Amino acid sequence: MLVKNFLKYFILAFTALFTCLSSTSAAENKLRIIYIPLDDRPVCSAYAEETMAAVGAELLLPPAKLLASGERDGDAAALWQWLEHKAPLAAAAVLSCDSLLYGGLTASRTHHLSPLLLEQRLAALHELPKKLPLPIYLFSTVMRTPRTSFGRVEPPYYSELGPAIFAYSRLLDRESTNSLTYSEKLQKAALERNLHGPSLHDWLQRRKINFSVNQRLIAMAAAGNFPYLAIGKDDNAPLSATHMETRRLARAAFSLAKDDFQIIDGVDQLGLLLLARAFCKAKGLQPSVCVLYAPGAGAATLPQYSDSRLQDSVPEQIEAAGAHMTASPAEADLLLAVNTPFDGQVKNTTADDNKYFASPANKTFIARLQKAAALKKAISLADISYSNGADNGFMHHAAKAGLLDSLAAYNGWNTADNAVGYAIAQGLLAPYMKEADRRKLLTVRLIDDWFYQSNARQQAAAAAEKAGLPLARYQLGSFEGKALTIARDSCRALARSYPFFQGCDFTLSYPWHRLFEAEVKVK
Repeated sequence: MLVKNFLKYFILAFTALFTCLSSTSAAENKLRIIYIPLDDRPVCSAYAEETMAAVGAELLLPPAKLLASGERDGDAAALWQWLEHKAPLAAAAVLSCDSLLYGGLTASRTHHLSPLLLEQRLAALHELPKKLPLPIYLFSTVMRTPRTSFGRVEPPYYSELGPAIFAYSRLLDRESTNSLTYSEKLQKAALERNLHGPSLHDWLQRRKINFSVNQRLIAMAAAGNFPYLAIGKDDNAPLSATHMETRRLARAAFSLAKDDFQIIDGVDQLGLLLLARAFCKAKGLQPSVCVLYAPGAGAATLPQYSDSRLQDSVPEQIEAAGAHMTASPAEADLLLAVNTPFDGQVKNTTADDNKYFASPANKTFIARLQKAAALKKAISLADISYSNGADNGFMHHAAKAGLLDSLAAYNGWNTADNAVGYAIAQGLLAPYMKEADRRKLLTVRLIDDWFYQSNARQQAAAAAEKAGLPLARYQLGSFEGKALTIARDSCRALARSYPFFQGCDFTLSYPWHRLFEAEVKVK
C-alpha cells in the first residue's frame, strides 16, 4: 500500500512539474513586444493589444496613467524610465516618438516644451539602441493641418481661426513652389494682417519644431540607429502645410530605402501596422497581398484628409507592415478588398446618400468577393467609400449575402488611410489566430465602424442638438449617459437584423468622453 501510494504521489508530482516546465517554456517562447502607443485611445492601445494577443504575442504596455488621454498629456519623462525598466523583457519594440518626445499626439500640436528639453530627449532616442539591444521600430508624425477642429486636440485658438489658418497654409505650400499668383499674394498678405498675430506665430513655431524633430529622426535612421522609421501624416490636403513639409522631409530622406524609412498616409493606424511588421520580422514571414478595388475610380481615388491617391498610399502601407504586393490573387496570402465610391468622390459617413440600399457597383464587387471567398482566400475588407464609418448600402447587402462570415478582417473607421492600415495589419495576422479570436476582432470592428460610426453616432449627435447641446459631440459632459444609451440601443437593434451577430453581446463606452470614438467590448 505504501509503495502504491508513493507511486501515486510521485506520478502526480512529476505531472505537475512537467506541466509547470511546459507552461514556463511556452511563456518563454511567447513573442513579447514593448509598445508605447500615441495615446490611450482604443485604436492605438486596447484594440492593438487585443489583436496581438490573438496571435499569441504579448504587448508590454506602459501603465495607463503614463499615456496621454482625453483629459491629459502623457508623462514623457516617466515613459522613458518605464522603457528602460522593461527593456530586457522583450524581443522587439514599437515606439511612438510623439509620446516619448512630447507626451502624445495631441501634445505634439499643443506643447510649450523648451528646445533644450526636446534636445535632451532626442539625444536619449539617439542612444536608445545601446540600451535596448533589440529591433526598434519607430513612428513619428508630421503636424496635421485640419480645416477645422474643436476641443483640446488643437490649441484653443484653432476652433475659431482654424479655417483661416488652413487657407493660409495652402498659400504657404504654393509659395514654397513659387506658384503664387498675384491675387494669392494679396490673399496671403491679408491673412497675415487679419489673423491674430500671437496665435499664428504660435502655430508656425510649433510646426517648425515638429519639422526639425522629424529631420533629426531621419538623420538617425540614415545613420542606421534603427531598423525602421515611419513618419505618418493625417488631416492634410494636396495643398497644405503638412503636404509642404512632407515634400521637404522626403527630399531629406532621398538616400534611404523603403525597408528603412517611409512616409505613410495616416497616423492612428501606425502602431498596429508596425506591430504587424515586428511580428512578421520576428517570425521570418514575407506575406504577399493582392489588392482588389471596387468598380469605378478604385485606385485613383483621392480620399478626404489625404494628399495621396490610393494607388500610392496602399502599397506604402503594405510595405510598412512587412509584406509585399502581388498582382495575382491566386498567389497572394491576403486579398485586400478596398470598397471605394464609383465616382471617386469620398464623402463623410453623415452624407444623405449613405443609406441602406446597394448600388450596382456594390453588388458587382460583393459578387467578386464571394467568388474569391469560395477559393478559401483570406479577405480583409477596407470599407472607405465614406470617411468616419461604413458604407451602409454595401455592408447591408454584404451581410445579407453571407459575406461577413468569409472575412478575415474588416475596417471602416476614421480616415481611409486609418482603415486601410488596420485592414492590412489585421488581415495579415488573421491566419495566425484561433477562429474564435479572429471572429471576435471582426465583430468588434463591424459593430464599431458600421453600427456605431455610421449610424448610432449620428443619432446621439442629433439628440444632443435637440437638447440644445451642439458641442456635446466634442465634450459629452452630463450628456454622456444619454448618448451611451442611444448608441447602445441603436447598435443592438442593428445587430439583431443580421444572422452574423446572433447571440452576440457587447458593451459600449466613451473613453475620451466624446462622440468621435467609442470602445466596443464583445463579451
